[in-house]
Amino acid sequence: MLLDNKLKIKLIVILSLITFFTGCTSKPNNSIFIGKKVYKSIPKEKIKNSKAMHRATMRPYKIAGKWYYPTLAKVGDVQGGIASWYGPNFHSKKTSNGEIYNMYADTAAHKTLPMNTMVKVDNLENGKSVIVRINDRGPFVSGRIIDLSNKSAHSIDMVKKGTAKVKVTVLGFHAKIAHTKAEREETATVGKYYVQVGAFSQLYGANITKSKFEAVLDSRYKVIIKSTDLNRVFVSGFRSELEALDFKEKNGLNSTMIIAE
Repeated sequence: MLLDNKLKIKLIVILSLITFFTGCTSKPNNSIFIGKKVYKSIPKEKIKNSKAMHRATMRPYKIAGKWYYPTLAKVGDVQGGIASWYGPNFHSKKTSNGEIYNMYADTAAHKTLPMNTMVKVDNLENGKSVIVRINDRGPFVSGRIIDLSNKSAHSIDMVKKGTAKVKVTVLGFHAKIAHTKAEREETATVGKYYVQVGAFSQLYGANITKSKFEAVLDSRYKVIIKSTDLNRVFVSGFRSELEALDFKEKNGLNSTMIIAE
């Protein structure tokens, strides 16, 4: 009987220890340790995706004396260049669209793509790839086209080196990847830019100008007439203010106006 009691006591102690350690390991850990520093974890991403946010984040902006012109994008657009990554120094701070940066989420910074654009980043040096969501602006270093979160940089094995040659492909918008034909043909519509190339009191003159431009323009652009107080002729189809400015300069239209909607 004494032996049985001792066995029972041992079993109770063992069960108590198991319960204690199981309880400890099941508690959520709200801190992340990197070296001697502790970073508060962010349990859930809060995605901002309003029209007001898009209007604000698609405005031209100036960094270190240089202007940047956010542009519209299409599914399938491809860019090539150098990727870098950012992490601890920015963790838990606000991104350009007002979200809280979480270096353990698959996000990235891009200078001109619309916020919540989904892109695939291929590391051309090792063949690895990752899909990320744009929620910040940057990197503002010459030659670099995208700044990946710490997690995303680990996914394509570029953390140690710091940078990598990459290909960036647009997969979708509004934090969603395009699957249907309609979604794959979508353009991130957050604004339209027009170059006014003529204004006439008579519709006849506007039509002549329209025909002249249609004869020389490629399929990316369309010529339209808007009749208000005058019959105004516009070239449309520009995906950014910078593209419209380039069109003006290349075609000697320095005195014409750029209209944004």
